[in-house]
Amino acid sequence: MIHYISGGERSGKSSYAQKLAEGISKNPFYLATSRICDKDFKARVDRHISDRDERWTTIEEEKNISAVIPDKSTVVIDCVTLWLTNFYVDTKYDVKESLKLAKQEIEKLVEIDAHIIIISNEIGMGLHATTESGRKFTELQGWVNQFIAKKADKATFMVSGLPLKLK
Repeated sequence: MIHYISGGERSGKSSYAQKLAEGISKNPFYLATSRICDKDFKARVDRHISDRDERWTTIEEEKNISAVIPDKSTVVIDCVTLWLTNFYVDTKYDVKESLKLAKQEIEKLVEIDAHIIIISNEIGMGLHATTESGRKFTELQGWVNQFIAKKADKATFMVSGLPLKLK
């Protein structure tokens, strides 16, 4: 079962996903996809970690997320934007290749017998990127978000801390 949660920056996606996971499992997993690039980002990661108690097990995986999700588990994947950035950078900003790799991995997620809660950002609703690579990434993110939403059993859009049921 896949539950897709999307929304803007600081819209409440992570806390909502955590509460959902805790309602499903006594011992959920948190799958972190980020690469820590500076001390400010490290502080953000540390804040997210402190939001979770001892019931949670953290898994770190930058790209091959389907390979680390245990069967019959409840997993929060946080987040698609950072995960997709890893493909984008590693393919030297190749949108087509990044999209192909992301879709392949999402197809594998659908086959796993687990409750998978996927968090993603709606970056196309904010400021317009000033660089070509930024604009290409925004398009890539939009296409991947659409792909996940189509595959998901449930979809929620977060606005100002409030969940809006999409599907």
